[in-house]
Amino acid sequence: MPVQEVLAELGGGASRAELLRYVTEYELRQALNRGAVRRPARGRYALPVPAWTRERAELADLAAAGRRAAHEVTGTAILLTAAARWGWPMKWVPTKPQVAVPRNRKVPPRVLRTFDVRFRAVPPDDREDGWVTSRVRTALDCASLLPADEAVAVLDSALREGAVDRDELLLAASGLPLRYRRKVEGLVRAASPHAANPFESVLRWIVSDIPGLIVEPQVNIRDELGPIGIVDLADERVKIVLEADSFEWHGSREALEKDCIRYDRLTADGWLVLRFSWDRVMNHPEWVRDIVLRTLAHRDSRV
Repeated sequence: MPVQEVLAELGGGASRAELLRYVTEYELRQALNRGAVRRPARGRYALPVPAWTRERAELADLAAAGRRAAHEVTGTAILLTAAARWGWPMKWVPTKPQVAVPRNRKVPPRVLRTFDVRFRAVPPDDREDGWVTSRVRTALDCASLLPADEAVAVLDSALREGAVDRDELLLAASGLPLRYRRKVEGLVRAASPHAANPFESVLRWIVSDIPGLIVEPQVNIRDELGPIGIVDLADERVKIVLEADSFEWHGSREALEKDCIRYDRLTADGWLVLRFSWDRVMNHPEWVRDIVLRTLAHRDSRV
């Protein structure tokens, strides 16, 4: 029995001695190296914390820090800190809470070192609870001021939540200064409520300007045997699938088996499947884009 299954049977955590009753030293060491189990303390082992649980905790911590910062400087939590307040997952969680204060405010050096202070006016109508930008203002600020991939990740999360919609954001964007308006409108139109997570959102943005490729998120694919499953991104015209491949998805033997079957059925049905790791997508976007471009060129040359 795999180490992670033994841990599950033991309630999610166990001592080294308890585990070695069921698995070998080698199996335990390999599971630890793969990340299939973690060691929270000396001699103690546990199942990995699910990504969604970590993400939720990070957002809650950032939102709490943002609220404290806003009250301390009598300002407003903005950008990703405000997005965290609304529970919107993002590409990167900032290390400092982001707060806005009036442009003429004098801010002590200690505060500037502790918080990411922006000198911006936030009208009362754009604030909620007295300390954070509204959902619409948060989405527009992120689209205006963040790099495009980070902005799309936030906008996808905002639309997925359902508290704002694309038309509402476009209407609000029409009142922005011209230097921001075109960028924001383009990003809002590129956003999708169907994206599963920021990992997938960033991957979609990386390939969004590749000629001849239009990928849609969370596409349900079938073959002659029936449903194959939902893939992260797919262009059904050229039959290419892009997967944002998380290690945690293959945390069990059954998950790996299921994924292999799906991959084989897609390939047999003529789909070309490219799989990208979190590190490649988040830290090496040009590499990802080049791989997709080269693959498409090779595929076109064989048609």
